[in-house]
Amino acid sequence: MELSEFESISPYNDEEAVKALGKVANHPAVLAISGYLFPDRPVTYLREALKSVKSIDEFQEVVMNDAVSWCIDHTVHNFSYDGISYIKGIQGKFLLMSNHRDIILDPAITQLVLFRNGIPMTEICVGDNLIKQSKTVEYLLRSNRMIKVIRGISARELYLSSQMLSRYIRQTITSGKASIWLAQRQGRTKDGIDTTEQGLLKMLDMSGEKSFQENFMELNIVPLSISYEYEPCDVRKAREILISRSQKYEKTHYEDMHSIVMGIRQQKGNVHLNIGLPLTAYEIEMASKCDKNDRYQYIRHAVNNRIIAGYHLWKTNYIAYDLVEGGQKYSYMYSPEDVEAFKEYTEHRLDKVEKRLDRNELRDIFLRIYSNPVLSKERLVSGEPLRQGTAW
Repeated sequence: MELSEFESISPYNDEEAVKALGKVANHPAVLAISGYLFPDRPVTYLREALKSVKSIDEFQEVVMNDAVSWCIDHTVHNFSYDGISYIKGIQGKFLLMSNHRDIILDPAITQLVLFRNGIPMTEICVGDNLIKQSKTVEYLLRSNRMIKVIRGISARELYLSSQMLSRYIRQTITSGKASIWLAQRQGRTKDGIDTTEQGLLKMLDMSGEKSFQENFMELNIVPLSISYEYEPCDVRKAREILISRSQKYEKTHYEDMHSIVMGIRQQKGNVHLNIGLPLTAYEIEMASKCDKNDRYQYIRHAVNNRIIAGYHLWKTNYIAYDLVEGGQKYSYMYSPEDVEAFKEYTEHRLDKVEKRLDRNELRDIFLRIYSNPVLSKERLVSGEPLRQGTAW
């Protein structure tokens, strides 16, 4: 099938991106953003850069990588990563299946790591709820190799859309056109529990024309885990969970945009990116021997285990765990001063939420966002079944 079949969801080509970025350059906010991201350069730097780029590669190298580097330099205490050798050992393109903690930063930081290691950057699956809010955002994201994932549609439309997305992902990888970044679930993890949606794996298999084993082997699935010491938008996530307990949570029109800005500007402490061992031929063969849905469960557990194993626990996680459990199990991982600092941080964040919400319940949810990764690690080590994340 020709790629023109995928015009409605595929990223811009170079010509489309250059045209779109020229329009972005004229947006009134560009000068202010330029001064914020590039304070040592002329205030017109970003506008001129957007107008001068001639390709998507150039845009990502000249503008986006500098912008993400600025974010890391100014909002991250220490950034680290490991496992890059796993990607370098893959023959052909691959599918990065990542946990999802921040709307933009998760894939953006991944792209920067790939770029710094001389590995071609990936295309990125992103929900179309973001681009519905602003044409300018659509121009930027689709110029950043965004694959549009259509949401909020009928069951029949969703089935057809999933088929198209599945075909696009498979053809893009197997043809050698590009690798792809895909979150392990729809929407960000809000409760701190990273789990892969089984429906996502079924979607990937929809386009397979070979055996189950061959269909998954040719995707070269690489689990990816990103860990933030201070969870992006932590109090917003806690607020959403609390409200959702008593009523259907309705996002405001620009809520996702506000979350993007907050995620970029918020101090994140230490951040670690782990690239896990790609799914092995043996694992996929063992999955293929299972019956029906058990095949997908086997793959799902393999991805979950890699992501949780690769998740880096910080002092904030251990402190929150002991506060939730009311014990001292991990007290050797932090000092009394660390506890007081985290408690102060917690109360400061809770102060951002409207007073009508129950403060104690909100605090408990907030702390569990940080403590749940420790619980997931414990379950992984003990061999207990991993908890399912809450769907929102």
